[in-house]
Amino acid sequence: MTTPTPAACAAACDASGLHERFRAVRAHSLALAAPLSPEDQCIQSMPDASPSKWHLAHTTWFFETVLLERHATGYRAFDRRFHYLFNSYYEALGPRHPRPQRGLLTRPSLDEVMAYREHVDAAVESLLASADAAGLAAIEPIVTLGLHHEQQHQELLLTDILHTFSCNPLLPAYRSAAQPALRLATQAPAAQWLAHPGGPVEVGHGGEGFAFDNEGPRHTALVPAFSVQDRLVNCGEFAQFIADGGYRRPELWLSDGWAAVQAQGWQHPAYWLAPDDPRLAQLSSGHGGGWHVFGLHGVRPLEAEAPVSQLSFYEAAAYAEWAGARLPTEFEWEAASALPGMTQLTGHVWQWTRSSYDPYPGFRPLPGVAAEYNGKFMVGQLVLRGGSQATPEGHTRPTYRNFFPPAARWQFTGLRLAR
Repeated sequence: MTTPTPAACAAACDASGLHERFRAVRAHSLALAAPLSPEDQCIQSMPDASPSKWHLAHTTWFFETVLLERHATGYRAFDRRFHYLFNSYYEALGPRHPRPQRGLLTRPSLDEVMAYREHVDAAVESLLASADAAGLAAIEPIVTLGLHHEQQHQELLLTDILHTFSCNPLLPAYRSAAQPALRLATQAPAAQWLAHPGGPVEVGHGGEGFAFDNEGPRHTALVPAFSVQDRLVNCGEFAQFIADGGYRRPELWLSDGWAAVQAQGWQHPAYWLAPDDPRLAQLSSGHGGGWHVFGLHGVRPLEAEAPVSQLSFYEAAAYAEWAGARLPTEFEWEAASALPGMTQLTGHVWQWTRSSYDPYPGFRPLPGVAAEYNGKFMVGQLVLRGGSQATPEGHTRPTYRNFFPPAARWQFTGLRLAR
């Protein structure tokens, strides 16, 4: 009888843990899609959003194209045409179906996409089960990246279907309150200002555990002394901004923001329903007066203490100006995240910062195909920190750099004040 070497034992343990994580993440995507009909999963409500079915297929395409076709000997693609249909933005991997037309893909059917996932999942599990220590060392970073990539799409699946349902006059709920709820915002106490002494601070990922390439290298940033609020701005506070004419006062807005207000007719955060909104009267459940908010659980009365959400950067900056404060930089946010008393750092809304999405000093993208993952988007976008109610558990960390264009407001995005 041959005694396994320590290296072989470690490889087996690592493979087992990776296998379990793979199954858990892939299963969670299906659980998120479960409340949706095939019709729900095919529709695309705007170019920036994608159909749920496409998210399920694209995350599968990632494992097939980046992992299996390069590391699984004898692997046979499920359908070569899917390479074109479900590539997102990887130029190195060839042409792709136009992003604004993903909602036209009624074929392949949802059943075919599910079969595609089963085919790829079986191949990945077989690869993990058969890999020796050297093989596992080669594929583990790819599998881990693929899982975090899928978790990003799990959040997008929710925010995209919420936008889709917001376009439906029936304002349907993604998930009823009677079912297990997503993490809802908890009530917040009165905001307190927390002081940070500033000075040289270490920012960026330190190398332990997973991080995306845009989170490093870790480096020193000089941060002047500042204060930050211990909690997020809530709906009641933002309603005061609206009542004070916030959307009618150009002096509060950046020039591009004011242009967006005029062009888009913004009068309140996305998914807020004013008391006189005719859609409220059409809802079968009958809602009383006052502000309401449409969310994943349908239309609910506005909760004054809940963090305000679905704000663009422009709206967040205008509110901060109105409040006599400003948005924190991403380095201030990261430094302040360790202060005693800081609350609502994650699990509610992504928090806009005043920092443009730029590379850190010494930034280098991931090698190979994954080089296109982040770096190519480092222009014209703002950094958000934290994590939202739709972010999968365990997916965020204080160094995580989310990013969106300043006018984006269909995500769970809000703000924290600094000065």
